[in-house]
Amino acid sequence: MIDIKLIRENFSLVEKNLVNRNYDLENLKKIFNLDKEWRELKLKADALRHKRNKLSLQISETVKNKDKLKDLDTTINRLKTEAETVKEELENIEKKEKYLQEEIEKLLLLLPNICHDSVPVGKDESFNVEIRKFLEPKKFDKDVIPHYEIELFDFERGAKLGGHRFTVLHDKLAKLERAIINFMLDTHSMKGYKEFCVPHLVKSHIMKGTGQLPKFAEDLYATNDDLWLIPTAEVPLTNLHANEILNENELPKYYTAYTPCYRREAGAYQKDIKGMIRQHQFDKVELVKITTPEESFKELEKLVEDAEFILKKLELPFRTILLCTGDLGFASAKTYDIEVWIPSQNKYREISSCSNCTDFQARRANIKFRRKNDLYYCHTLNGSGLAVGRTLIAIVENFQEGNVIRIPKALHKYLTFTEIEINA
Repeated sequence: MIDIKLIRENFSLVEKNLVNRNYDLENLKKIFNLDKEWRELKLKADALRHKRNKLSLQISETVKNKDKLKDLDTTINRLKTEAETVKEELENIEKKEKYLQEEIEKLLLLLPNICHDSVPVGKDESFNVEIRKFLEPKKFDKDVIPHYEIELFDFERGAKLGGHRFTVLHDKLAKLERAIINFMLDTHSMKGYKEFCVPHLVKSHIMKGTGQLPKFAEDLYATNDDLWLIPTAEVPLTNLHANEILNENELPKYYTAYTPCYRREAGAYQKDIKGMIRQHQFDKVELVKITTPEESFKELEKLVEDAEFILKKLELPFRTILLCTGDLGFASAKTYDIEVWIPSQNKYREISSCSNCTDFQARRANIKFRRKNDLYYCHTLNGSGLAVGRTLIAIVENFQEGNVIRIPKALHKYLTFTEIEINA
C-alpha cells in the first residue's frame, strides 16, 4: 500500500505512475477527494474537541465558584446543554471520519506500488529490456519431443483426479522433480537463506498483507472458513513478521521455502493449454528478503543472481529481462524476469520473477524496524528460486539425446540414475 501522504504531497507523481502502469485514474481521484473531505472534518473535530474541553473546564470553574453566582443552576444548565450539543456533533463527525478512513483504505488497497526510476516506461511486454543471456540454445539433430508427449507426464490421470490443468508424474520423473526441489533448497541454504516449512492455508489478512487480496481474489482458491490456499510461499514467508518490529541489526533476513502453489489462472483461458507450463497446482522454491530501504535494490540484484545460479548449475540456457512499467506486478517497484529456453516452443519462458516491493507490502502487513529511537517500514523482496515444474520441463526438453534424457550433473547426487528413457 502506498502512503496517503504521497498522494497529498505529490499527486502528479502517483498519477503519472498509474498512467505508466496502464491503470485507470478513477480510484486515485476518489482517494484524493475523500482524503480532502476527511481532513476538513478532522479540523472541525479538533475544533469541537477544543470547545468541549473548554466547556468542561468552564463547568468545573463554575461549580468551584458557586458561592459567587446568583444564577448557578441556569449557568450550569446552559453550559451542559452546550456541551451535550458539542458532544453529539463531534460523535456524528467522528462516525463520518471513520467511514471516510475505511473507504480511503479500501481504495488504497487497489492502487499498485510506485515504480522505481530505473524501470523502463512501456505499455506492455514488448517494452521489456533484455539484460543478459547465459548459454546459446542447443541445436538438435531431430525435433525435440515436447514434454507433454512423453508418457511419464500423465495428463489424463491428472484430469481424472483434479480436472483440467492438473498433472500426475510417474516414477523417475517424480523422483527427478523431488531431486530438483532438494537441489534448490540445499543451494539456497548454503548461500545463507534460512529454510522454512510453512502452512499452505493462510488467513485473509495474510493474503492482504502481501497484496493478493482484495485485488486478485478471483485468481485464488478459498475455503469456507476464511482460509486461502497460497499462490506462492512469498505470502507466508513475508508475513512471518507481520505486526512486528525488528531491530535494524537483524536485517537483512534471507528466507526460503518449498511449497505447492495454487492458482485459478482465471485470466489465462485457452493459454498454454498443452502440458505443464500453466497449472492450477505447481511446485516452487521461493526466496524472500526483508531489508532496510537503503539496501533493498542492492539486495534485488543479489536475489536475481541467486535465482540465476540454479539455472547455471543445471546448464540451462536462459535470459534475464527487466520489466517495463506496463508489465510490472501489482506490488512490485522493480522486477527482473528470468526466462528459460523451452526447445519445443522455440522460445524463452518465465521461470522466475524477482521483485523489490519496497515498503508496499510492509505497510499492508505492518512490518517495521527500529533504528535508534525511530521506527521505519522494512522493504520486502521475493523471487522464485525456481518454479520447479518449468525447471523439470526445461531439463526434459534441453537434455534429450536420442531416446533418453540426460540428467544434469548437479542433480546426480540426488538420484540413483543419470538418464531417463523416453517413451513418447
